[in-house]
Amino acid sequence: MKKIKDNLFSHLREFFTIFLTKQAQRSPHTILATKQVWNMLLSFVCDATGKRVESLTFADLSRENVINFLDKMQQTKGWTPSTRNHRLARIRAFFRYVASIEPTLVFYLEDLRGIPMQKDVNKSFMLEYMSKDAITTVLRQPDPSKKMGIRDLFFLVLMYDSAARDCEMLSMRFCDFDPVGKVVYLLGKGNKPRSVPISDDTIQHFHIYAKIFHPQKDGFVPMFYTIRHGNKGQMSDDNVARFVSKYGNSAKTECLEVPDRVHPHLIRKTRAMLLYQAGMPLELLAQFLGHNDPTTTLIYARADKEMKRKAIENASAVTGSVSPEVEKATWVGNEVMISRLLGLG
Repeated sequence: MKKIKDNLFSHLREFFTIFLTKQAQRSPHTILATKQVWNMLLSFVCDATGKRVESLTFADLSRENVINFLDKMQQTKGWTPSTRNHRLARIRAFFRYVASIEPTLVFYLEDLRGIPMQKDVNKSFMLEYMSKDAITTVLRQPDPSKKMGIRDLFFLVLMYDSAARDCEMLSMRFCDFDPVGKVVYLLGKGNKPRSVPISDDTIQHFHIYAKIFHPQKDGFVPMFYTIRHGNKGQMSDDNVARFVSKYGNSAKTECLEVPDRVHPHLIRKTRAMLLYQAGMPLELLAQFLGHNDPTTTLIYARADKEMKRKAIENASAVTGSVSPEVEKATWVGNEVMISRLLGLG
């Protein structure tokens, strides 16, 4: 009797190319994040089962294998309970889609529904951010005498200067950086674009980076890329997390104020906090960060008592890699700067 061919990968292809993009109209960020989760999951299951990826079936994506995958990612990549829950939700989304078009496969969805969401018993309401000394030390870690050091330094400086999300950095194209207008264009959540002013020092780092990594000045190439099979593709968030963590660990040996775990989003929150301490109004900070709901930004006002005591002081320069003017309240009375922050310039 001829065995019925498993249709796992045909469903996966339609899930990404038709359902997420055309029917559900998910943002590029959501689609990319979902692809990355599935790439990691399939790679893990291949290792666990000893199968080649093209031989995997629905049965291989069992509750046991998914739980083991999530556990390993928490142990090796430092996923928080919140991150773990988001990744699980992206995996379940595919099985909900499959069950809706092929009811005989609903069993697999029900199996994964048995995996409980994880509660963060250590969750604190204190906002996590780095001190000026800590972020200064982190930004000093990449070696600018080496090619990868130049790339990593520019990434960190630009991420800090613009307070960009990890996904915004990775979706950035070469043409999105405007050294003449002194702005960088970011595509935020919900495909919401915004322009963010950048410092002269960041622009200097850009020119050094572009000369080495973008000699052809192709505007549609990802700003930060890796080369696979001769093609330049968007760098993965795993790659970014890896080198950010590496520099955080090395910075910790120089500055005790550096936290035990440094991750990309911590750089964004640090930038936001230092801007708030420098006197940037919450309304303007919400626009700078690309918050759809301005009330989200209130967390910086509620951070802690120590922050409130220091809020009357203007923040000085964090590092020579970022212009001192960016840390001061340069938006006060500066209509051009305010227009750029609000995305009007």
